[in-house]
Amino acid sequence: MEETIRLGGNIELSGFSSLDGGQMIVLKKIVGNYARKMEEKCKQFEALKLHLKTVGNENKFELKGQIVDGGNIYPSSAVERNLFVGVDSVLKKLVNTIN
Repeated sequence: MEETIRLGGNIELSGFSSLDGGQMIVLKKIVGNYARKMEEKCKQFEALKLHLKTVGNENKFELKGQIVDGGNIYPSSAVERNLFVGVDSVLKKLVNTIN
């Protein structure tokens, strides 16, 4: 079972428990900045979920994210070699899909 990390009341990160302390600090800053943008754009921001999975032995990260806004679910995903570029890409797509 994957560990889920909760940030605040409505942000869930799963699959990130293998990151070291420095990586988690950077990740939390990126996610926090985007979460503020999402809360401003959403009609009724309920949740932000981000899931990380390592792809085979290719040193790639598969990231899946979703926003729950007033019962509507908006998904996004990316596969990147750089974890932070992938996280940024998924979250940027999510912000841009909010009506």
